[in-house]
Amino acid sequence: MTEMQAADIRAIIIETLAEQQRLRHEDIDAVVLKAVATTLTSFGIEEADRRELRADFQHLRRWRRSVEQAQSYSFKAVITVIATGFIGAVWLGIKATLGK
Repeated sequence: MTEMQAADIRAIIIETLAEQQRLRHEDIDAVVLKAVATTLTSFGIEEADRRELRADFQHLRRWRRSVEQAQSYSFKAVITVIATGFIGAVWLGIKATLGK
């Protein structure tokens, strides 16, 4: 075998393996799509409902973020009230001590 024939054979083998891998990925993608569609259908979500489902999930995400933000603001407000009360108590204590 000459070098040219060996290089041609390598190229054909590489090309064949790449094609087999591409076909395998397409098969896997088809199986995954079918599994997801079957699962969604079993939950009562039809193919046409995907857009609504996406909108529902987006709404749910916005709602979750707003609740998290409200919790953050509530926590900051509680800390501020506690700190203000503590500082006020210390101030009244100092004022009472100096007033005697």
